[in-house]
Parts: sequence; C-alpha cells; structure tokens
Amino acid sequence: MTNPLIVALDVPTLDDARALAAKVAGVAGGLKVGMELYYAEGRAAVRALGGARIFLDLKLHDIPNTVAAAVRSLAPLGVDILNVHALGGRAMMEAANEHKRDTTLIAVTILTSLDDAALKDIGLPPADEAVPHLAALARDAGCDGVVCAPTDLAAVRAVCPPPFLIVTPGVRPSGSSRDDQARTMTPRQAIDAGADRIVVGRPVNAAPDPRAAAEAILEDLR
Repeated sequence: MTNPLIVALDVPTLDDARALAAKVAGVAGGLKVGMELYYAEGRAAVRALGGARIFLDLKLHDIPNTVAAAVRSLAPLGVDILNVHALGGRAMMEAANEHKRDTTLIAVTILTSLDDAALKDIGLPPADEAVPHLAALARDAGCDGVVCAPTDLAAVRAVCPPPFLIVTPGVRPSGSSRDDQARTMTPRQAIDAGADRIVVGRPVNAAPDPRAAAEAILEDLR
C-alpha cells in the first residue's frame, strides 16, 4: 500500500515549513501546502520542498473561467494533488479539469468542520445526502477524486468505487483533541472505511516530537 499519510504544513513561514518537512521526511507519504503557507510564501512554498509529493490545498471556488485560469497557472508547479470546491458546480469542475495536466484534481465536498446543524443553517441538506451527491457530481465532471470527512467515507465509496481517490482530513489519533473538526475518525478507522490518503495537521505539527507523532500514526495503520 502507498504510504497514505499526508502531513499538513499548516505553518506561517517557509522556514517553519522546511523545518517541519525535515522532521517528518521519510515518514510522511506526502505534504500538504494549504492557504496559510501558500498565501504567505506563494510558489516558493512548493518549490522549496524539493521532490516531496505535494497536496496543494487551495480549495479553488469561483466562476468557471477564473478557476480554469487558476488551474492553468498552477499546473506547471507539478504538484501531486490540487483541489477545487465541488460547490462551485459541474461547469467549474469541468473547466478546471481541462487544465490540470498531470496533476490529480480532486474536489472538496463538505468541510469537516460543518455538522448537520451548520449545513441546515446555510440551507444545505445533511452531510449523508450532500456529500455522496457532490462526490458523484465531481466524478461526472472529470475529477480524479474528492475530499470528504471520515464519517462520509462509506457513503462516497458506495457511489464512487476505486480507483476514484478519497483524501480524508479530520483524522485524529486516539486520545487527541478534535479541535474544530466536527466529524472525525482515527487513522485506522478512516483507512478501513475507504480512505486512500489521510491528512493530519495539528496532531503532528503541534506535537512535541512531530516525527514520533507521524510514526505512531503509521504504526496504527499496520
């Protein structure tokens, strides 16, 4: 099995990112560059990480022409995974897929911080309805996979079997804080439920020993 652990470099500077990447080198299967780091450092945040497998987590969400242009601009970076937001709709996702080159393009379904009460507040159906619908829409629009919460994995797998990729944040090792995540599972539970990749942030990057924390997660998966 490909190492499924993606460590989130949710740090404010390039120096912080390099330091964290060095600590988990050889343990993490990939590194996530998200909004905080990318908006602070730009393309250097990806280029400085050398040959690491990068998940560029920008959740692109705008009109189709704008998202297509953004994907076209980002494609030369050669990241492993790039994401858009499925709530942008079919036309937006189709436009993005026209410019992804060799990058795996996935779509965010519903954020892991949103529970059913929050979804109702913004006029959306419960996650167990919204997420598989958005996953199927992303697949039909040409996306290679989706991002979904651990608790939505079974519903997504029911409509989108492998090799459709599922990347799962909101993963929390046993005994760790849920922080602002509303729908979580342990790493082992998430993989068993159908995740291909798990994204772990604070349980690793806020740990006293990030490398040991990452190794413990991999041990849980054996």
